[in-house]
Parts: sequence; C-alpha cells; structure tokens
Amino acid sequence: MFEAEAKFTIGQVVRHRKHPFRGVIFDVDPTFSNTEEWWESIPEDNRPKKEQPFYHLLAENDSSYYVAYVSEQNLETDPTGAPVDHPEVIAMFGELNNGQYRLEVQLN
Repeated sequence: MFEAEAKFTIGQVVRHRKHPFRGVIFDVDPTFSNTEEWWESIPEDNRPKKEQPFYHLLAENDSSYYVAYVSEQNLETDPTGAPVDHPEVIAMFGELNNGQYRLEVQLN
C-alpha cells in the first residue's frame, strides 16, 4: 500500500503553480479521493499522479471565491504573506498569524 506524506499543512496559504489562484488548505487526502468524472475532466497531458497528497483549498482568484481540489505537485507556498479573502476563511480559521491560519472549527 502506498503511503504519502503531505508537504503542506492545514491552515497554510499556497498558490497553484500553473493557474492564477491561491488559497488556504482546510483538508488533505493522502492520495486522490475525488470522482473519476472529475479526474477525466482534466486534459490527459495535464493529469497529476493519483498517488500523492491532494489538498482542499478555500481558493480565490481575481474574480471569485471557490473550493479547489489540487494535487501536491501543482502547489507551492504563497510568498506574499497576505491573508486569503475567501469569505469562509474567518469562520473556519480566524485571523492570519505569522503566515499561517489556525483551524478554529472541528472537521469530520
């Protein structure tokens, strides 16, 4: 059985390597745990490996807020130190402290 160790942590602010969005991690799957339909919707030459951590983000770009599901290989630490403006961040985490959010609610 494959075991992955997550590079990023819950509450960490990250950004996508290829697409213009950033967000705060609120959950981690040790390997791919979404639907095959979602997987198939990614162009084949851009599909990440399933055998790596995948992260749930409260994400934002220049025009919207949403929840994103992103593979570890497509994320990097966000160097800006700026808070994430997604409307659910404050309710779930509270304020940004030294570049990290602290989880304030219990997830299942």
